[in-house]
Amino acid sequence: MSVQDLGSSDDTSDNSDIMENARPIQIVAAKSDHTFELNIECLETILLSDNVRDKKVVVLSVAGAFRKGKSFLLDFLIRFLNVAEGVEEWLGDENEPLSGFSWRGGAERETTGILLWSKPFMITLPSTGEEVAVLLMDTQGAFDNHSTVKDCATVFALSTMITSVQVFNLSQMIQETDLQHLQLFTEYGRLAMEDSEYKPFQSLMFLVRDWSYPYEHSYGHEGGLEYLEKVLKLTDSQHEQLQLVRKHIHTYFDRISCFLMPHPGLKAATEKHFDGRLADIDGDFKMQLQDLAPLLLHSSKLVVKTINGNSVTGKDLLEYFKVYMKIYQGEELPEPKSMLEATAEGNNVTALGTAKDFYKREMVELCGGNAPYIAESQLERYHQENKENAIDKFRSTKKMGGSSFSQIYEDRLSKEIEEEYEEFVSLNNSKNIFYAARTPAVLFALIVISYLVSYVVGFLGVTIISSLANYGLGISIILLILWSYVRYSGEYRDFGSKIDSIAELIWDKVLSPVSARVMNRGVQHATKLALKKNQ
Repeated sequence: MSVQDLGSSDDTSDNSDIMENARPIQIVAAKSDHTFELNIECLETILLSDNVRDKKVVVLSVAGAFRKGKSFLLDFLIRFLNVAEGVEEWLGDENEPLSGFSWRGGAERETTGILLWSKPFMITLPSTGEEVAVLLMDTQGAFDNHSTVKDCATVFALSTMITSVQVFNLSQMIQETDLQHLQLFTEYGRLAMEDSEYKPFQSLMFLVRDWSYPYEHSYGHEGGLEYLEKVLKLTDSQHEQLQLVRKHIHTYFDRISCFLMPHPGLKAATEKHFDGRLADIDGDFKMQLQDLAPLLLHSSKLVVKTINGNSVTGKDLLEYFKVYMKIYQGEELPEPKSMLEATAEGNNVTALGTAKDFYKREMVELCGGNAPYIAESQLERYHQENKENAIDKFRSTKKMGGSSFSQIYEDRLSKEIEEEYEEFVSLNNSKNIFYAARTPAVLFALIVISYLVSYVVGFLGVTIISSLANYGLGISIILLILWSYVRYSGEYRDFGSKIDSIAELIWDKVLSPVSARVMNRGVQHATKLALKKNQ
């Protein structure tokens, strides 16, 4: 059965078959538009079954880069759980092909989304005598050529939030990029969770595959712990960024461990028709498998899933799945970025800030708080010059991400400079004594005009117009008094700004055009009189 067939309509049409015939079920499907969809029906069939619904659950997931043997490992864990506890030869017959989660050799990805083994394993805890349901989860490999950073972050974060034990499957060694990706993905998961006094995640195991240095740190758990202590050690000589990553990992997980696995052998790596039979796997690998499986899944080692200190049952886990998926399907969380995108964004934001500061510094020197009033045309000219210089400064700064990426920030710089210019225009206008006196002058003019109109039309007996003029007179006087109070007291500044806006509108639309027309006619009349006198 291919991964693409898991959780299809054939599965959901007869969900009772899921529990009877154990197989991997795709509970979270990766869609072509890089979104994820929860297969609620199949998940309900597993988690709401009579023997799981009210039982506490243990959830183990294997996550990491694609084509690194995650599904291959899980199938051996299924073998371990299928055999009665205490049986030493649980690995089975040497010539029995490996079955369970779908896997194969090659460079193309096999698993997509999140898969859950359909039949929970019921195990009794020796410490309490309580029966718990053990669930095994397989996840889509990270960093293949089909997945975005958000895809990888979502799958890893969701699986870490749901599981009680997250196995971080790595190749050959723990590299700094692995720690940084772990930091990014777990932080993306924490954002979707409520704040709590408890650490957001439970148990993390670094599983280092194909370990090639057993002479430095031996295979297995003890060698892994020694190696992990060396990798996560904090020292004063470390860069702050390296320290932050390590502190983050310790802060986010209750327990952290490591296991070093040898290479499974040449046949397993290069044989096209390798089917997982033990006869084709190196002895060292099989020996370490016999230590790893009980370390993770022996009844005395099981880690019950808890959230905020409370044990989680099957029905609880279903609700958490729904809530978390709803968050990741929405737009509440920020878009995770690759390290290149994050670095390029930082470069461009810094360059933008430097260029904008340059513009503001030049403009403050020209028309800042202590500088005198400058003509609007001159201010506009200086603005354009400084804007061009600021943009040139931005362009000349070395930045990552390419020209198309930088263009976004250049456009943003241009917009922010224009906003700054509006502030400088307002500041400059406030220094113009005539501009500052515009509002009282306009209101006083309205008072005089209203009074004259009222007097003249009242004398002519046109009472309606006279009454309207009196209303205008009263309103103008009230506005002038209120404006004066606002200027004197500094209170109700928003109301004072509205009065200024009204006065400016009246000036621009009425008084200024009328006065300009009167002035023009006066000049024309004076010119005609001068010509007649000369004749």
